[in-house]
Amino acid sequence: MTATKTVSTATLSIAYLEHGAADGWPVILSHGFPYDVHAFDDVAPILAQAGARVVVPYTRGFGPTRFLSDQTPRSGQQAARGRDIVELIDALGIERPILGGFDWGGNASCVAAALWPERISRLVSYAGYDVIDVNGQRHPTTPALEKVLWYQHLFQTERGRECLSQHRRDLCRILWSEWSPGWAFDDATFARSAHAFENPDFVDVVISCYRHSFGLEAGEPALQALETRLAQKPRIDVPTITIGGTNDPLKPGGTADHAKMFAGFHEHRVIEAGHNVPQEQPEDFASAVLRVREQMT
Repeated sequence: MTATKTVSTATLSIAYLEHGAADGWPVILSHGFPYDVHAFDDVAPILAQAGARVVVPYTRGFGPTRFLSDQTPRSGQQAARGRDIVELIDALGIERPILGGFDWGGNASCVAAALWPERISRLVSYAGYDVIDVNGQRHPTTPALEKVLWYQHLFQTERGRECLSQHRRDLCRILWSEWSPGWAFDDATFARSAHAFENPDFVDVVISCYRHSFGLEAGEPALQALETRLAQKPRIDVPTITIGGTNDPLKPGGTADHAKMFAGFHEHRVIEAGHNVPQEQPEDFASAVLRVREQMT
């Protein structure tokens, strides 16, 4: 079992797992909601065997990661989570890593690559150009997708906050099942990740994320300039592979049409999986990282 390490940034004490040699080529793999670092348990060893130094952090509000100050807003907005990755890079002294992520982790990795391309060498993103269009989120999508997004609507209310606080494991397990309909995970697999939801800031960060992404909660004033840049939908210049899952109800129709948002090398892969690609198809996720590494900036 890989031991959990910690490193401090300006805002957080970030807990992370590390695989491979300390002098390996660097990769940071970021999980989403409601998952944790164990989403990459079968991806990281493949990359480490290929010579990578793989860092898998618990995002803010998950697992042993903690805010350093009680005064820091428990923000879940995308600019904060993207900045966390860049500050982790600084804290660990890593030079231009490959970023890989899904769900919140894909969003944060895309944000980091879009806003700080000089700090990132390459990107693997599930699914597509995953920068949240806050203005667009103010308007509805199709009724079928709105039904799938029931949890986001629930989280806009204090009833939703209470539900997540009191029933976080039951609620999150429902999401695992709904988003990965072909994945037969067992109780132990879910329980291993569900421990991360007991973080004291979990509820606040999750609620903040979805209220901010709907444009119904203001973000941190210090991050507004970054959110303004993201609202302009900056293209991503670093070499990128995007992945789409054929059985993901959150991404009906896939994300192949996002190709225009990538200015440099871009390859899109479609695989038979639901939303949690790293756990459902770890070889495919690892293969994308190895492939994008071949591309020079």
